[in-house]
Amino acid sequence: MTSRIPHDLGTRTFDVVVIGAGINGAGVARDAAMRGLRVLLLDKGDISNGTTQWATRLIHGGLRYLEHYEFALVRESLRDREAILHVAPHLVHPLGFMVPIYDRSKRGPLLVRLGMTLYDVLSYDKSMANHKMFNRNQAREREPGLNPEGLKAAAFYYDAQVEYAERIAVENAVSARDHGATVITYANVERLLVENGDVRGVEFSDVLGEGKRYTVRAPVTVNVTGPWVDEILAELQLPGTGEHSGRFMGGTKGSHLIVDPFPGAPKGEALYVEARKDGRPYFIVPWNGRYLIGTTDLRYDGDLDYVSATEDEIQYLLDETNYVIPSANLTREDVLFTYSGVRPLPYNPEGEAGGVTRSHVVFDHARGESAAGGKVTSASAEMPQVGGLLSIIGGKLTTYLNLSRQTTDAVFKKLGRKAPKSTSRKVPLPGGATSDFASYAAGFKAATAIPEVLAERLLKLYGVRAAEVLRLAGDDPELNTPLSSSVSVETALIGAEVIWAFREEMAETLSDVLLRRTMAGYGPDVALDVADAAAEVAVKHLGWSQERAEREVRQYREWIERYTPKQYRERESARA
Repeated sequence: MTSRIPHDLGTRTFDVVVIGAGINGAGVARDAAMRGLRVLLLDKGDISNGTTQWATRLIHGGLRYLEHYEFALVRESLRDREAILHVAPHLVHPLGFMVPIYDRSKRGPLLVRLGMTLYDVLSYDKSMANHKMFNRNQAREREPGLNPEGLKAAAFYYDAQVEYAERIAVENAVSARDHGATVITYANVERLLVENGDVRGVEFSDVLGEGKRYTVRAPVTVNVTGPWVDEILAELQLPGTGEHSGRFMGGTKGSHLIVDPFPGAPKGEALYVEARKDGRPYFIVPWNGRYLIGTTDLRYDGDLDYVSATEDEIQYLLDETNYVIPSANLTREDVLFTYSGVRPLPYNPEGEAGGVTRSHVVFDHARGESAAGGKVTSASAEMPQVGGLLSIIGGKLTTYLNLSRQTTDAVFKKLGRKAPKSTSRKVPLPGGATSDFASYAAGFKAATAIPEVLAERLLKLYGVRAAEVLRLAGDDPELNTPLSSSVSVETALIGAEVIWAFREEMAETLSDVLLRRTMAGYGPDVALDVADAAAEVAVKHLGWSQERAEREVRQYREWIERYTPKQYRERESARA
């Protein structure tokens, strides 16, 4: 039995098994563990290696949800936005958004002003300023790169950004573990254990241990697998038919592209633009030292485990950006890399993809109805009724705190126990455990002799745990010197971070380290420049064999191909 899986796992007593370690699953595990439940969190891959790592990386109230009259969802999102700013001050920060209004726009200045005012009203407890309206000249003065043709006015408001959404999920999982939860990644749930009409646990295989199977029992199982929800439910059968029925998920694909700073790009704020081609909104966001442009919104029924941006999607985003910022002149060659994912949206085969609700449902399979959240579609309600099982339909990064609280409340109800009050929205995540992060950051910089760029990086990623990461390095220059020749906040990965990821943050592979712990995989070279060096750190300090190091680097390079990095495209062009 591999050491990462407890030798006595099969005999341990759990109250709840949570399947899926994205932001919502990790959040549920943390909330439940903090309230005293015995929790097992499983994922067939790494923490946050599904939808969470492919988000637009915004913590927002959902301004455009207002036009679909989803006022409750907007209020919920704005409330959670404020809470996340406080529990993760190192990872989440306010970001201004400029909304240019053109004569071709679906909504004119008066309607936009009305929407902005309503947004302010619904965020009455926010710590950010209210919106502003600008006339044409003021808008051009603020953002001179904007296309002046047909520009009538602009609105400006604040939401928030989480540059590293993956780390929010990781810190939730770490916190869950620190509160007593058992967390096992690379544990693929093969089937639900159904006895006398009730789900009584799961059987999973060890993806990293030659497929060895384990059986774990618990009175409640929560399916928080996002777009994969229906795959977990595939074996549930309608009585007397031998067939399963109903479909919960009908996600849409969203693609993003990353480019270096370009002429006319917004300075220190994002643009929220209505696309000329189809009228759907997209963002041009300063991110990770560069710009993130996205997202698309297309119905998707392809392979959930391998999603990549099409050339049509890439060109669509380039064309729209070049139109709203004529001096940009972006081409395919300017795209450093792309990434795509599938939103875990409720199944709705009709209407526009952008109109599918972003609300969530905590579905109780015993009752065949929602235990919390929005309404369930008729197709979803066709599922067979079984006890001991909850499935999460939908869910956004922004509202994970509320979803976690509602889900844990539902678990307690199924256990027949009174639920203690949730404190997950008030207790900071591990890296945010300080009443004044700005003061902590200033003290950390003053107390360390490392270059400021490295101090900034460690604070940005690890918050108050930056000092612990640095202590791992000690005086060893191999561990406290950047592995890359390109040294910036975004690229200055040091060896101590590699060790920290494995020892403290449950990383199991090199890909986990580069993509979901150190975030080096989202630098301009997608960590292709440091993959070998990071693997060598594991050889020297973690006991890896040279064969494993080479295998892990190869697997990382193969995985990152879906991001179509510029370095790979240039290599293919040279071969041609």
